[in-house]
Amino acid sequence: MGIELLGGRILAPFFGSSVHIWGSIITVFMLSLSFGYLLGGKLSTKNASLSKYGLIFLIASVMVLPIVLFAQPIMTFIFTHIEDSRYGSLLASTALFFIPTIILGMISPYSVRLLVTDSEKSGQVAGILYFVSTLGSALGTIITSFYFVLAFDVNTIITAFALTLGALGTLAILLHKIVNTHKEPAHA
Repeated sequence: MGIELLGGRILAPFFGSSVHIWGSIITVFMLSLSFGYLLGGKLSTKNASLSKYGLIFLIASVMVLPIVLFAQPIMTFIFTHIEDSRYGSLLASTALFFIPTIILGMISPYSVRLLVTDSEKSGQVAGILYFVSTLGSALGTIITSFYFVLAFDVNTIITAFALTLGALGTLAILLHKIVNTHKEPAHA
């Protein structure tokens, strides 16, 4: 949600901040999340592990960084080639946010797969996960909009998000290695 919220600030200097700009941003995020949910669900059926889960976070971290590095030249190009701000903002939102948000969308269904140990409780696990996820999104939105944007520039905030994703991915991979080290039988 933090990146989606910042999307409005990123696009505003070129396309404004009218309702159709926000419509473009929200549409791109909703579509890319839906594809991410499908891909994450599919990926979770193939030998799900904490290590692969961490890899999703690491890939998301890397895919968020082009927003910082290439937003200005991408939007300048689109702005100078597409006169209608509705379609320009839709294309700019797609170019900047589609791929990273697909990767981020993969996290939720993969999380469900890792947390469900008893199929009888899968609904309860999914409900708790979506509660925590939505609560986190609400907190992230309010903290980003009320505090972060007042203290930091947009690129700094997005870089911090990318670093946080990278740290979480690294932590998941390390935890996977620690857990698997303790599972290996001792050699006599």
